[in-house]
Amino acid sequence: MLHPSIKRYAWLSIATAIATIVLKTAAWWLTGSVGLLSDAIESVVNLAGALMALAMLSIAARPADDDHAYGHGKAEYFSSAFEGFLIAIAAGGIAYAAIDRLLSPRPLDAVGVGLTINVVASGINLATGRILLAAGRAARSIALEADAHHLLADVWTSAGVVIGVALASMTGWSWLDPAVALVVAANVVWTGWKLMLRSTAGLMDASLPNEDLQRIDAVLDGYRARGLDFHAVRTRQAGTRAFITLHILVPGRWSVQEAHDWSERIESDLRQVVPHAHLTTHLEPIEDPVSQLDRDLDRPPA
Repeated sequence: MLHPSIKRYAWLSIATAIATIVLKTAAWWLTGSVGLLSDAIESVVNLAGALMALAMLSIAARPADDDHAYGHGKAEYFSSAFEGFLIAIAAGGIAYAAIDRLLSPRPLDAVGVGLTINVVASGINLATGRILLAAGRAARSIALEADAHHLLADVWTSAGVVIGVALASMTGWSWLDPAVALVVAANVVWTGWKLMLRSTAGLMDASLPNEDLQRIDAVLDGYRARGLDFHAVRTRQAGTRAFITLHILVPGRWSVQEAHDWSERIESDLRQVVPHAHLTTHLEPIEDPVSQLDRDLDRPPA
């Protein structure tokens, strides 16, 4: 079952997307600005992404079963990739509308009211984006983080649109409005590309971020100073869960109980520096040459 706090944030994102769609559509309807239309279209993408995030977070929270022994955490990457795909489609729609307006320019109406409405919508996105980003990082949820980054990017997009539309109104240069929309489309494509790259990395079992790897190495170095050694240290991320596997080399004279006790201490220390980590350890005698045969499983040095 989906954790209540995560579910609350997903619903917050959905409510924000609906509110901004209504506000930005009203701003476009009042002004006729294709720049504001592009902003409204991106909010529709925000809503679709938020709904997808809620669905994938629900799947990711399911416990492991016979068919998915490692759980369902990777479902979150589908949410992030789907949002990136939607962003690319939205960019195409924005670019089409902008080019059409460049070829057939028209004056803007009620610019002051429209821009005020858009600024209010951007403030809602900014507040929600910051909340989701903090929650996503705390829960190690790529779906919430992707949603947050999209909302925060939308704030900068909206700022550019507001400036462009205001300048078009003050100068009478009607081409500025669709030109800004084209810039918005390019920024939207860049945001979508980054989301899809991150999702692909997760689905390809990329290692944990460098900062996590450095914390892991620091813990292991502390135990190396006490006579133990390690190799075949591998990591990967699957949604909110981190996976760490390693071989622990201990003195061959130790009893199974003693070696196991040290293994438990090491695992506990690693969980302190990488929360939500699932650890798999394998004990080997440090003096046995056979223990060195699997060193090729180690990741190459950075």
